[in-house]
Amino acid sequence: MTEQNQKQLGNTLWGIADQLRGAMDADDFRDYMLSFLFLRYLSDNYETAAKKELGRDYPDVGGDPRKVPLALWYENNVDDIPDFEKQMRRKVHYVIQPAHLWNSIANLARTQNAELLNTLQAGFKYIETESFESTFQGLFSEIDLGSPKLGKTYADRNAKLCTIIQKIAEGLAEFSTDIDALGDAYEYLIGQFAAGSGKKAGEFYTPQQISSILSGIVTLDSQEPKTGTKKRLDSVLDFACGSGSLLLNVRKKMAQAGGAIGKIYGQEKNITTYNLARMNMLLHGVKDTEFEIFHGDTLLNEWDMLREQNPAKKPSFDAIVANPPFSYRWEPTDALADDVRFKSHGLAPKSAADFAFLLHGFHFLKDEGVMAIILPHGVLFRGGAEERIRTKLLKDGHIDTVIGLPANLFYSTGIPVCILVLKKCKKPDDVLFINAAEHFMKGKRQNQLSAAHIAQIIDTYQFRREEPRYARRVDMAEIEKNDFNLNISRYISTALGEEEIDLAATHASLVDIEQAIRQATAQHNAFLKELGLPLLPSAD
Repeated sequence: MTEQNQKQLGNTLWGIADQLRGAMDADDFRDYMLSFLFLRYLSDNYETAAKKELGRDYPDVGGDPRKVPLALWYENNVDDIPDFEKQMRRKVHYVIQPAHLWNSIANLARTQNAELLNTLQAGFKYIETESFESTFQGLFSEIDLGSPKLGKTYADRNAKLCTIIQKIAEGLAEFSTDIDALGDAYEYLIGQFAAGSGKKAGEFYTPQQISSILSGIVTLDSQEPKTGTKKRLDSVLDFACGSGSLLLNVRKKMAQAGGAIGKIYGQEKNITTYNLARMNMLLHGVKDTEFEIFHGDTLLNEWDMLREQNPAKKPSFDAIVANPPFSYRWEPTDALADDVRFKSHGLAPKSAADFAFLLHGFHFLKDEGVMAIILPHGVLFRGGAEERIRTKLLKDGHIDTVIGLPANLFYSTGIPVCILVLKKCKKPDDVLFINAAEHFMKGKRQNQLSAAHIAQIIDTYQFRREEPRYARRVDMAEIEKNDFNLNISRYISTALGEEEIDLAATHASLVDIEQAIRQATAQHNAFLKELGLPLLPSAD
């Protein structure tokens, strides 16, 4: 499927969502829409594998959408079903009953069947609890098919679902059944719903343009960025992963460079967003053995895997990316003060957990790894506890690059933000400052970064280039003189110098203008004299 068709598919599905959600909140409708799209993906993937597994035994229905081949096979091969499902669990890692496949559900919707809602509920429950081990456990937990938001009665809700699913089925039928395209459509819809839900969107979505910057940075060789993208990252972590778009962007960047990622790790506190992230991974072809998303509080470090007491067994990651909630209020306790993540640097203040998130991720970074995190500008200059943490990170040589971004790039806030790039072992003894705040395209809702803007930021980081009013390498002595304040304006001046005036050239230009005025006046007065009209006063 071409990029144009992918965008068209996304637009088609968004148009359906915008048309059908009515008075329903965008966040609520998002969960239904994306879950149905995910069911379509699971079904297509499963039926493709089943066709390959059954070979010539796979029923031929002549392309009739009203017939489901696997349903026919189940009817005619009852004794073989257990062995078939066992094989499917081994090969594609899950099983979907024929009645729960997308085409079966779509047929119920097309015929306005009264059992659609019940069938859908049963299908979601089966996928969650019986499809395969824990991959889909609780995946649809936030999808309330009995919600009064869908309708007051069962019949109303069933009718609403029939309409939604039928429209989605019709919209998808216009395009190729290429499974990969569904992942792009899913990502597009997440972005559109984020734009439509305003402030809440910041909890689960990092705009693609910003994801591209972080991905471009962490996939470069951490010690020698100028050598280019690494061929392999054993592990990548996003400890505030939202819908997983940032992690998927890192994976895409690696694939484009011919590289690969061993395993993707994510953590998300919000249950609905956690489910979105797992769906998003699977929709983009990430196998269940290639990722692990954990539902839990990052600051409290609720993930058992990250609580390993033995330093030799402590998990660590080649690349860490994150877009945590800005200036999040938290409850630092005495126990947290003694936490190994914070003990050496101190606790972030109660009013802003920005440095708590940063230190959490930094603790799990490999010595040769790289971390890129999006934070509000306040972390660069605020005093108190944050100043102490910032100072230690600088003195220890862990802050590699500070990137200032334009304001109003996010759906959740209009404030300008920065990207901090951190390394445990960095070669340069200076800090690279990049002032990209003035380089953007003005948008109606949000400002935008063009491909050229993004490329310039990554290129400047990669080759550590210096450019007047844009990028500068600053040694630690100068930073120390500024009391370890990292406010970008202290190091990169954005003021334009006054333009020098060439007095001789200006004088000559004025003489020419004066001469032209005299000639024009004389010519005009000649016309006025012929007409017997009063003359213009001459310059003489």
